[in-house]
Formats: sequence, C-alpha cells, structure tokens
Amino acid sequence: MKYFLSYLFLSSSLVLHAQEHNLSYFISSAINNSPLLKDFQNQVESNTLDSQRILASYRPKVVASSFNSYAPVINGYGYDEAITNGGNFTTIVGGNMTFVGKKNLDNQFQSVSLLSQSARNSAKVTEQELKRTVTAQYISTYGDLLELNFNKDILDLLRKEEGILKNLTQKNVYRQTDYLTFLVIMQQQALRLRQLQVQFKSDYAQLNYLSGISDTSAMNLQDPGIMLEELPDITHSIFIKQFEIDSLKLINSKAALDFSYKPKASIFADAGFSSSMSYLPYKNFGTSFGFGVTVPIYDGHQRKLQYGKIDIEERTRGNYKSFFLSQYNQQIALLKQQLSATEELIGEINDQIRYSESLIKVNQQLLETGDAKIADYIIAFGNYLNAKNLLTQNHVNRLQIINQINYWNR
Repeated sequence: MKYFLSYLFLSSSLVLHAQEHNLSYFISSAINNSPLLKDFQNQVESNTLDSQRILASYRPKVVASSFNSYAPVINGYGYDEAITNGGNFTTIVGGNMTFVGKKNLDNQFQSVSLLSQSARNSAKVTEQELKRTVTAQYISTYGDLLELNFNKDILDLLRKEEGILKNLTQKNVYRQTDYLTFLVIMQQQALRLRQLQVQFKSDYAQLNYLSGISDTSAMNLQDPGIMLEELPDITHSIFIKQFEIDSLKLINSKAALDFSYKPKASIFADAGFSSSMSYLPYKNFGTSFGFGVTVPIYDGHQRKLQYGKIDIEERTRGNYKSFFLSQYNQQIALLKQQLSATEELIGEINDQIRYSESLIKVNQQLLETGDAKIADYIIAFGNYLNAKNLLTQNHVNRLQIINQINYWNR
C-alpha cells in the first residue's frame, strides 16, 4: 500500500521499450509518397518543355514533299491533256519561318513561367495541408497512447491492491461486498484498457494510411513536440501568393490578346523538281520564294469582348482574395481564443488532480487501518482517473489547435 501513490501518479507519457516513430517520420513519408506533389513536379518539368517548344515553333521549318501523277490517254480515251498535261511530277523541299517580336516571345515565356509558379505554389500549399492532416492524426494517436499507458498503469496498481484487499477481507476487516465492488471496478478498468488498445491500433493504422505507409503494425510514438509558431505577414504567405499569380496571369492574357492583333510577317522558300514530262523535263528544276504579311482589320469587336471577360475574372479574383483575408483573420482570432481557453482549463484540471491526489492519500491511510469506506475510496479513485483522462484530452485538444494555427506559418 505504501507504494500505491508513487505508482498511481506516474505520468501518462510512459511508453513501452520498443521501436518508436516520431512526427517527422510520418510527415516525410506522406510528402515522399504523395502522388499530387509528384504531379506538381511533373507539371513544372512539362512547362520547361513547353518553353523550349515555343522557341522551336518560331525557328525555320523545313518540309520535303512529293506529288506524282500520270494520266494516260489510250485510243483517245483519257483525261483532257490540256488539264492534266499527261502527268505531273513534283518533288520539293520547302521551308518557312514566322517572325515574332521579342516582347511577344517574352509574353509567351511568361505565360509558361506563371504556370510553373502556380504549380510550385500549389505544391507548397498541398505540403502544408499534408503536414496539418498527418499531424492532426498523429496527435490523436499519441493521445490514445497516453490514455492507454496511463490506464494500463492504473490496472496494474488495481491488481496489486486487489491482493491486499482480498487479504483484509479474509480477515473480516472488510465485507465481502466491498471486495466484490472493488473487483467490478477492476474489471471495468480492464475493459476500458482493451477498448483503448483497439482505438490506438485503429488510429495508428489511419496514420499509416494518410502517410502512404503500407504497414498494419503499431509502434510507440514520441511526443509530437509541437510549439506555437509566429505567423508571418499573411500578405507574404503562400496562400496570398496564388492570388498574385492569378493576377499576373490575367495581365499576361491581356498582353497576349494585344499581340494577337499585331501584324504578322513570314517568309517561305522552296526548291525542287516540278514537271509534266512533256518537254525538256531535265530543265524543270527550280526554286521559289516569297513573304507574307497578315494585318487584322476587323473582327466584330471580339477584342473588346475578350477584355471584358478578363476584367470580370479580375473582379472575381479580387472578391475571393478579400473573402479569404476576412476568413483568415476571423479564423486565427477564434483559434487563439480557443487556445487560451483550453490552457486555462488545463490549469483548472491540474488543480482538480491535486485535490483528488490529496483525497486518495487520506483514503489510502484509512484503508491500511481498515477504517476507510470502499465506496468513498472508489469514488475518490474514479474522480482522479476522470481528471487525468480529461487532462489528456485537453492536452491533445491544445496540440490540435496549435497545429491548426501553425498551418498558416508559411
């Protein structure tokens, strides 16, 4: 009995001597296994190829072509030779090139660059979401482990006390009903422990699933070690960055629209053989070359209409940005309020635990002399157990709130 309190008040963070994993292990696994992050990376690589393709599209293009036909006239029957010349034999190598201004080319490169910036920023946001999701599940699973270890220690202590109480009952210090009441409490604790074991394994399996880990075993978890981080200026965060990129995309679209209405020039040249074979075919080798200019004149005011669509998109973007900033400020204020209330509640629970410890100590002394009422002892014990479990739940809740706030720290 004299060692009862020293065991009873052990921290619920006790863990088994076994292999452990920490939060970084699961976050790293989730990031490395995420197909969405790999998709964003592939998009950036694909955009790099698009930049090269744009540059290649304005280089000279060379095409070889051959068209050969023969239209025979047999016994006066056949195509009119005035039309067919009896045949047409052409083999030509031709080339053409379209000229575009440097500003036009830069605009197209910028369009691809903005796509890459958007993909990179989306990858950062996705990474933050993965961290938040995995961390939340890790905290829940770690909370299960805290309750599991604490309740296991409680059950071990109850089993030791059961032997002492049984001996006192046999000496008629306590009634048989008192002993049976204690057994019921101990069996309830055993059932609770089994329930906690099932919950821990289930949450651990979910943690593995979210992290992309193909493993059904459950190991000990280290303290997540989450600290409240200072949030950056939201105007410089990755969450606002996407709105800025979208704005640049719309500006780029306007510039591309302007360039599409500018005159375009191109040159072409070819060389080869083209003959009807009717007269001196060996002299029908030759060449041709020229240039072309396209000048837009009228298109039914489509340019103006397209400008209008871009302006509408810009207003929509601005509305989303304003709404996001409003929601962000409200959410952070609410989370910080919840964090403050939770920390205050934890302090009150710690006070309750100290009172429960004092009450158990008094009942323990009375129990050793046979003067304690088992009912009072069990009530005091239950109050302590409930307070410790409530402390664990609020500790977990505090970490979850911090995790929600830290999501915005990039």
